[in-house]
Amino acid sequence: MLSLTVSPRFAETDALGHINNTVIPVWFEQGRHGIFEAVHPSLNVDDWPLILAKISVEFVAQIYFGEDVEIRTVIDKLGNSSIIVNHEAWQSEKLVATGEAVMVYFDYQANKAATIPSEVRERLAPIMKIR
Repeated sequence: MLSLTVSPRFAETDALGHINNTVIPVWFEQGRHGIFEAVHPSLNVDDWPLILAKISVEFVAQIYFGEDVEIRTVIDKLGNSSIIVNHEAWQSEKLVATGEAVMVYFDYQANKAATIPSEVRERLAPIMKIR
Protein backbone atom coordinates (compact mmCIF):
# COMPACT_ATOMS: atom_id res chain seq x y z
CA MET A 1 0.00 0.00 0.00
CA LEU A 2 1.11 3.54 -0.74
CA SER A 3 0.34 6.33 1.69
CA LEU A 4 0.40 10.09 1.14
CA THR A 5 -0.47 12.87 3.56
CA VAL A 6 -2.18 15.90 2.03
CA SER A 7 -2.67 19.20 3.83
CA PRO A 8 -5.87 20.72 2.41
CA ARG A 9 -5.39 24.24 1.13
CA PHE A 10 -7.88 27.01 1.85
CA ALA A 11 -8.32 27.43 -1.91
CA GLU A 12 -9.63 23.85 -2.10
CA THR A 13 -12.69 24.65 0.03
CA ASP A 14 -16.07 25.56 -1.41
CA ALA A 15 -18.87 27.86 -0.32
CA LEU A 16 -20.16 25.22 2.10
CA GLY A 17 -16.86 25.16 4.00
CA HIS A 18 -15.63 21.73 3.04
CA ILE A 19 -13.18 20.46 0.45
CA ASN A 20 -14.60 20.78 -3.06
CA ASN A 21 -15.55 17.53 -4.80
CA THR A 22 -13.21 18.28 -7.72
CA VAL A 23 -10.16 18.10 -5.43
CA ILE A 24 -10.40 14.44 -4.40
CA PRO A 25 -9.58 13.01 -7.87
CA VAL A 26 -6.47 15.22 -7.90
CA TRP A 27 -5.39 13.90 -4.50
CA PHE A 28 -6.03 10.34 -5.68
CA GLU A 29 -3.86 11.01 -8.73
CA GLN A 30 -1.08 12.17 -6.38
CA GLY A 31 -1.56 8.89 -4.53
CA ARG A 32 -0.79 6.98 -7.75
CA HIS A 33 2.64 8.59 -8.12
CA GLY A 34 4.41 5.51 -6.72
CA ILE A 35 2.60 3.39 -9.31
CA PHE A 36 3.72 5.77 -12.06
CA GLU A 37 7.33 5.37 -10.86
CA ALA A 38 7.02 1.57 -10.75
CA VAL A 39 5.57 1.42 -14.26
CA HIS A 40 7.91 4.00 -15.81
CA PRO A 41 10.83 4.85 -13.50
CA SER A 42 12.12 7.74 -15.63
CA LEU A 43 8.69 9.45 -15.51
CA ASN A 44 9.55 10.72 -19.00
CA VAL A 45 6.31 11.79 -20.68
CA ASP A 46 7.85 11.47 -24.16
CA ASP A 47 7.47 7.68 -23.95
CA TRP A 48 4.77 7.42 -21.27
CA PRO A 49 3.13 3.96 -21.33
CA LEU A 50 -0.11 4.60 -19.42
CA ILE A 51 -3.51 5.96 -20.24
CA LEU A 52 -6.33 6.58 -17.79
CA ALA A 53 -9.46 4.67 -18.79
CA LYS A 54 -11.77 5.36 -15.83
CA ILE A 55 -11.97 7.06 -12.47
CA SER A 56 -14.70 7.03 -9.86
CA VAL A 57 -15.07 8.67 -6.46
CA GLU A 58 -17.52 7.99 -3.66
CA PHE A 59 -17.85 10.72 -1.06
CA VAL A 60 -18.38 9.03 2.29
CA ALA A 61 -18.19 12.08 4.58
CA GLN A 62 -17.34 15.77 4.37
CA ILE A 63 -13.67 16.72 4.28
CA TYR A 64 -12.56 19.91 5.99
CA PHE A 65 -9.79 22.47 5.74
CA GLY A 66 -7.32 22.60 8.63
CA GLU A 67 -6.69 18.90 9.15
CA ASP A 68 -4.46 16.59 7.12
CA VAL A 69 -5.91 13.86 4.91
CA GLU A 70 -4.20 10.51 4.37
CA ILE A 71 -4.54 9.04 0.88
CA ARG A 72 -4.11 5.25 0.82
CA THR A 73 -3.52 3.63 -2.55
CA VAL A 74 -3.31 -0.03 -3.48
CA ILE A 75 -3.45 -2.04 -6.69
CA ASP A 76 -6.58 -4.19 -6.53
CA LYS A 77 -6.01 -6.11 -9.75
CA LEU A 78 -3.31 -6.42 -12.37
CA GLY A 79 -4.66 -7.61 -15.69
CA ASN A 80 -2.97 -8.35 -18.98
CA SER A 81 -2.86 -4.66 -19.89
CA SER A 82 -4.86 -2.95 -17.14
CA ILE A 83 -4.19 -1.87 -13.57
CA ILE A 84 -7.15 -1.38 -11.22
CA VAL A 85 -6.26 0.93 -8.36
CA ASN A 86 -8.25 1.49 -5.16
CA HIS A 87 -8.01 4.70 -3.16
CA GLU A 88 -9.16 5.73 0.30
CA ALA A 89 -9.06 9.18 1.89
CA TRP A 90 -8.94 9.36 5.71
CA GLN A 91 -9.32 12.42 7.92
CA SER A 92 -9.34 12.31 11.73
CA GLU A 93 -9.18 8.49 11.57
CA LYS A 94 -12.43 8.47 9.57
CA LEU A 95 -12.91 7.20 6.03
CA VAL A 96 -14.11 10.22 4.03
CA ALA A 97 -13.82 9.10 0.39
CA THR A 98 -13.07 6.05 -1.73
CA GLY A 99 -12.22 5.76 -5.38
CA GLU A 100 -11.08 3.58 -8.19
CA ALA A 101 -8.88 4.24 -11.19
CA VAL A 102 -8.39 1.98 -14.18
CA MET A 103 -5.16 2.56 -16.04
CA VAL A 104 -4.15 0.80 -19.22
CA TYR A 105 -0.63 0.00 -20.35
CA PHE A 106 -0.77 1.64 -23.74
CA ASP A 107 1.19 1.66 -27.00
CA TYR A 108 0.67 5.16 -28.39
CA GLN A 109 2.33 4.25 -31.72
CA ALA A 110 -0.13 1.41 -32.35
CA ASN A 111 -2.91 3.31 -30.54
CA LYS A 112 -3.94 0.26 -28.54
CA ALA A 113 -3.47 -1.51 -25.22
CA ALA A 114 -0.25 -3.46 -24.72
CA THR A 115 0.76 -6.29 -22.42
CA ILE A 116 2.30 -5.15 -19.14
CA PRO A 117 5.93 -6.40 -19.22
CA SER A 118 7.12 -8.84 -16.56
CA GLU A 119 9.68 -6.38 -15.14
CA VAL A 120 6.90 -3.83 -14.60
CA ARG A 121 4.75 -6.48 -12.91
CA GLU A 122 7.66 -7.23 -10.55
CA ARG A 123 7.97 -3.54 -9.61
CA LEU A 124 4.19 -3.31 -9.03
CA ALA A 125 4.03 -6.42 -6.84
CA PRO A 126 4.76 -4.60 -3.53
CA ILE A 127 1.79 -2.28 -4.16
CA MET A 128 -0.69 -5.13 -4.72
CA LYS A 129 -3.55 -5.66 -2.28
CA ILE A 130 -2.97 -8.66 -0.05
CA ARG A 131 -5.83 -11.09 -0.39
